Amino acid sequence: MNIERIKEIIDSAQGRQIVVASKYINASQIKDLSALGLTEFGENRVDALLEKSAILKDDPFIHFHFIGHLQSNKAKAIANAICCLHSLDSLKTARILNENRSSPLDCFVELHLTHNEAKSGVVEEELPSFLSALEEFPNIRVIGFMAMSDKEMNDEEKTAVFRHAKSLADQYGLTQLSMGMSEDYELAIQEGATTLRLGRIITNNC
Repeated sequence: MNIERIKEIIDSAQGRQIVVASKYINASQIKDLSALGLTEFGENRVDALLEKSAILKDDPFIHFHFIGHLQSNKAKAIANAICCLHSLDSLKTARILNENRSSPLDCFVELHLTHNEAKSGVVEEELPSFLSALEEFPNIRVIGFMAMSDKEMNDEEKTAVFRHAKSLADQYGLTQLSMGMSEDYELAIQEGATTLRLGRIITNNC
């Protein structure tokens, strides 16, 4: 493990929360990273999250987030295995989580702010009705928005996406923004990101 490089990345986050995208590392490597102060880990596959969280369930300092698209038929399985969902974009999924959670779940509503139709997320025009509907679920606690740029975008275009997300967060009175990955997190920080989802830039040093 390149400890010095990982510490440099932590410093570059400028105090923002780092959620390590742990797709390509195992439970032992997660444990090693937690010793450096990285305690939040994000998975995008339900089976992998359940496997790793089961191995590490006795460690009170390691918390799992779900950062991928969550299919409604798998929501029940992880309802109580995560501390935060970064990709809420379905009322059906919200309903299942609400019914199966033992306590309120922190959720970021995923925004669809690019022209990439393959991406998930709630479009801006549907935000008012979506957020209003979520108020019916006491175990769904919306803490902010999540936004993603597209890989083929240049820095100016990525910045515009992040800036738009910040504007919408301000509009709806939300203070947290999950945005910025390994290739664009420094741009996201400049536009108000509070949580970064960092994968390769950290896991390649494990």
